[in-house]
Amino acid sequence: MRDSRMAGQGNGKLKYVVRGVIALLVVVVMFFPVYWLVISSLKTQAEMRMAIPTLWPQSFAWDNYAEAFRVIPYARFFGNTLLMSVGLIVLQLNVALMAAYAFAKGTFWGKEVLFFLVLAAMIVPDQVTFVPVYVMMSKLGWLNTFWALIVPHGASAFGIFLLRQAFKSLNNDVLEAARVDGAGRFGMLYRILLPMAMPTVVTLGVLIFISGWNSYFWPLIMTNTNEMRVLTVGITMLRDSIAGNEAMHFHVIMAASVMAILPIVAVFASMQKHIVTAMANSTFK
Repeated sequence: MRDSRMAGQGNGKLKYVVRGVIALLVVVVMFFPVYWLVISSLKTQAEMRMAIPTLWPQSFAWDNYAEAFRVIPYARFFGNTLLMSVGLIVLQLNVALMAAYAFAKGTFWGKEVLFFLVLAAMIVPDQVTFVPVYVMMSKLGWLNTFWALIVPHGASAFGIFLLRQAFKSLNNDVLEAARVDGAGRFGMLYRILLPMAMPTVVTLGVLIFISGWNSYFWPLIMTNTNEMRVLTVGITMLRDSIAGNEAMHFHVIMAASVMAILPIVAVFASMQKHIVTAMANSTFK
């Protein structure tokens, strides 16, 4: 019997080691492209052209980052991206809060059908609707403005769903007490429900920021001057500005890409616990 216990302990340790090795391999596979991006941004042009790639820069070429600012108006693109992302957060959050409040706590005819239509909108990609929206933006005179970058994405079906699930999990007794005290709908939403669902709201804000920061297709078709370009389009311009000679300037392209991903990496790393909590509480009810 003692031998059986020892064999069981040995098998348990073996399984633990195997799981650890598999987890390590998964982390390496997923992290290696990011690692390669960072070290490539610090290599010299000569080292980037070597036949045998190096896993660590022979010398750190910090000038690559300054070169990215010289080739394109990088600071302008960064500011445009930040302003667009913040605008999307403000508009989408407020629209999602009000819609989610109606679907979670309101009582009106056709609520479930309308909510189903909202969910159905999640499967429709931007490429399907961009032509009529583009025509609409053109007729309004909003092309090449922040209005065209922000307003068409003012409503998020996923955001409405996420906040609705959070609001449905909250007790109605608190709202009834607030209503007795004379609170209106906006007061109950922004002064009671919003603080109680703050982890989900923060999570949605982070997701909106990441989505806006990574957006490429929409800013590409809605803007046509450097004054309104965003980072994703700007890095493409950086690549096109050295068309036919990309291999000699990959280090500059990599440096521009590293600076572009730093904000979303920082935001996601600092808020990841809220994302996990909100997703765990967002089962369909």
